[in-house]
Amino acid sequence: MLEATFWQDKNEAQKVIKEKKFQEDLINSYNSSIKECKEISDFLNLAIEENNTSVINDSIKNLEELKFKTKKNETKCFLSNETDSLDCYIEIHAGAGGTESQDWAEMLRRMYMKWSSSKNFKFQIISEHRGDEAGLKSSTMKIVGEYVFGYLKSESGIHRLVRISPFDSGARRHTSFASVWVYPVVDENIDIEIVEKDLRIDTYRSSGAGGQHVNTTDSAVRITHIPTKIVVQCQNERSQHKNKETCMNMLKARLYNYELKKREDKTKNIEDSKSDIGWGHQIRSYILHPYRLVKDNRTGHESSNPDKVLDGEIDEFLESSLYKVND
Repeated sequence: MLEATFWQDKNEAQKVIKEKKFQEDLINSYNSSIKECKEISDFLNLAIEENNTSVINDSIKNLEELKFKTKKNETKCFLSNETDSLDCYIEIHAGAGGTESQDWAEMLRRMYMKWSSSKNFKFQIISEHRGDEAGLKSSTMKIVGEYVFGYLKSESGIHRLVRISPFDSGARRHTSFASVWVYPVVDENIDIEIVEKDLRIDTYRSSGAGGQHVNTTDSAVRITHIPTKIVVQCQNERSQHKNKETCMNMLKARLYNYELKKREDKTKNIEDSKSDIGWGHQIRSYILHPYRLVKDNRTGHESSNPDKVLDGEIDEFLESSLYKVND
């Protein structure tokens, strides 16, 4: 019987339950919206008959709020790919330009942290390499939350910043670039074969936060997958063994995503997307001077409030990307 075998694979059972809850929440929200729409419509029609301006205005406001809520649910309907429900890793790499680009890389990481916090998602810094003066040369973080990879997968690409440099004594305008790569945390049930002879494993001393112990032992681990040239690293644990285990999980995720891209005939592989961090490869521009604008180059979506965007209010950009993909 189905019920007897369902719980034999606990991971698969939890996956099904999670998907069931997601679909039930959507259906319940849809039914609630229909009921709410009818109630607002009845009030509005009555207010029009009685020429009650106050109730008419309230009804219009309620309809706008309902429209916003409905669009949120519509966006969730686009999260149907097999990896959309998974957690994700985010890699951020500063482009050419030294301190300017390294500071920009840290600003981007902060943006994703703020977004995660606003959703009550958990995030963890896996590794970071600090800039010589400020910012980050590179960083990897893990975000755990409902359908987080589905929401963030469109963030992969080059992000461009234009601003008056806080590091330039001449207060000149600078353009900085940083790459973002988002890939899913692989489910334990997904079998990815990793051959030991294909790996180069290096250990080194951590350069990030973590206390004296972290910085005086070779606890950090870097693993290179020689056939694909994929590199993963971890330094957030005191134990070299734990860092190696995290690295292997990240490598498994990267290889899985790599194979998915090949299967989907997306010809640019993972390393190609990070090979040229500069002009012509941007997905989004953040302009702080001479005017203030954030514009997505793929969807055309814009915001005239860069401060809010950099504080993590990126939902409209994420949603516009989902709509674009599903057009």
